Amino acid sequence: MLVHAHPDDESSSTGATMARYAAEGAAVTLVTCTLGELGEIVAPDLAHLATDGGLAEHRLGELKAAMSELGVTDFVRLGGDGRWRDSGMAYDEQRGVVPMPDTHEGSFWRADLLEAANELVTLIRDRRPQVLITYDERGHYGHPDHIQAHRVAMYAASLAAVPSHRRDLGEAWQIDRILWIAMSEKMIRTVIQQARDAGESNEFFDSFDLDSDEPPMMSVRDSDIAVRVDGYPYAAQRFAALRSHKSQIRADEFFFRLEGAPPGLVWQECYRFAGGTPFDGPADDLFAGL
Repeated sequence: MLVHAHPDDESSSTGATMARYAAEGAAVTLVTCTLGELGEIVAPDLAHLATDGGLAEHRLGELKAAMSELGVTDFVRLGGDGRWRDSGMAYDEQRGVVPMPDTHEGSFWRADLLEAANELVTLIRDRRPQVLITYDERGHYGHPDHIQAHRVAMYAASLAAVPSHRRDLGEAWQIDRILWIAMSEKMIRTVIQQARDAGESNEFFDSFDLDSDEPPMMSVRDSDIAVRVDGYPYAAQRFAALRSHKSQIRADEFFFRLEGAPPGLVWQECYRFAGGTPFDGPADDLFAGL
């Protein structure tokens, strides 16, 4: 079970993982917490969706198309379509992502934590996943909906295992292993260097100080990564899923130029161990040891 904030988050960070385990016959469930109503529209021919109120419905269609590419048939929205709205995001003076000052009353960021967690408890007890994947406490890069998805997923995982908690939501279920999405410091440094060598210059790439000893933004030290899923065999499916999210992902994004890259570091989808049964050393399978 994967808990993501908006449509397209699943394809950009866990697409190959989902494709692999769906192909291997595992039961893969995607829980999306909002419909991404405030996503930045990057396709000019879809710009009208920002004013006519049709972005949520359109992004749901994109999500369905992406899931078809990844071979995933079980994908739901937390609490049902539109239960919580995209919270949007703002930037601080250091260009860090922060919540918007006037977040909508029905936004996911303002959701009651117990109420939202209980919606996920119902899904956990029904699907009975062995592995739960979500973001870290920073929401990977600070988006309030990602942070809230982390909080809801972690709280729900605990509540779902308590037999006396809300028996009406199903029989208690203990998840065997919880993982947090991570990006390898070495991989990020490699991709940024490749971009610079190729003459790429944009605000995102230029903000990284590759001479610093600190991990670049959004990355973690490689020693903190517990499992690496090789995404190379599923690259075509992952890129097809990404292209399904046309409203959010530009066709000329730098990472599309990696499609022809040989097997290696750039294809790995990485995760930190966050609870349950630990791995017996570095792993390449989410279910290793279970």
